Amino acid sequence: MLYRTIAKPVLFRLDPEKAHHVTVDGLGAATRVPGMTGVLQGLFGVVSKPETTVSLCGLTFPNPVGLAAGLDKNAKAVRGFASLGFGFMEVGTVTPRPQLGNEKPRLFRLPSDDALINRMGFNNVGARVMAAHLRQAGAQRIPVAVNIGKNKDTPNELAEEDYRICVRELYPYGDFFVVNISSPNTPGLRNLQHGAELRSLVAAVKDEMQQQSAAKKLPLKPVFVKIAPDVTGTELEYMVETLAASGISGVIATNTTIGREGLTHPHAKETGGLSGRPLTSKSTEVIRTVYRLTGGKLPIIGSGGIFTAEDAYEKIRAGASLVEVYTALIYKGPELLRELNDGLLRLLQRDGYTHISQAVGADAKA
Repeated sequence: MLYRTIAKPVLFRLDPEKAHHVTVDGLGAATRVPGMTGVLQGLFGVVSKPETTVSLCGLTFPNPVGLAAGLDKNAKAVRGFASLGFGFMEVGTVTPRPQLGNEKPRLFRLPSDDALINRMGFNNVGARVMAAHLRQAGAQRIPVAVNIGKNKDTPNELAEEDYRICVRELYPYGDFFVVNISSPNTPGLRNLQHGAELRSLVAAVKDEMQQQSAAKKLPLKPVFVKIAPDVTGTELEYMVETLAASGISGVIATNTTIGREGLTHPHAKETGGLSGRPLTSKSTEVIRTVYRLTGGKLPIIGSGGIFTAEDAYEKIRAGASLVEVYTALIYKGPELLRELNDGLLRLLQRDGYTHISQAVGADAKA
């Protein structure tokens, strides 16, 4: 309850972006103090259980609950987040060159909706500086994914080179990579989700991964593609068909939404990507569709509106092998991770499963 009773009231009096920086910078600074990672593990860590340890794409995840991209944009607090009880984490989105992102204000809380709206615009320090941060952080106890994107001023016809540069700079430091083509805050980015552009981009990323694996004498690493929740019907079918045929490792479903259905807070009028509770069912439906279209053969990481163990379990039963949180962490704090993991274990036991993999896609199989 430390976060909800002490830290949250203070942070929520700050501007949302200021609170974001205070949290990430503070956590990064704390882990430079000898012994502090052990303290964080003692306060918030999650004990790995055989029933909920996940093996996927050649990686071992000590629990199925990860940190979504967007919180540690620059990999400044990797050691800290790795000590809080996550089963894995994403850093980024990172672009080849540093960029400031969109004009402020660009991050908004919607407490009455358990939601956030952001139009950050891939503000980050660039691939080279992130590589230095990850090199300094060293190896972690959990898999770390690098989420990569293109610079705002790079036209779509040249986007492939931006993604290649990110892979080139960061290949030694990511356990897996996530291709972000679904943020609503970079003009034209979502156009890369479709048809020939999608095929070409994924082929370029995979080619660069193979080149870097050979050049650096490192194993070939998994590549996931993060998709939007606002693609439905025939468009989603074509996208999934393209991704499945491309040989990528998996899909993250989903990014933030541009939808505004059912919101009550005045900030609902702000432009940007909406995350949190309003995304719960929409992202789960995309997971269910991707699982059905691929026959469960394309691994899925479920993201969007996970506030309770039941939310996470519904995404797992819909077809997700792993799940991610972001907005719920802002509202509920790091205590959320134990709540989710303990709750998932209870739900598995209730349904007679001895391992979480048995629940993946259970609703589609019923």
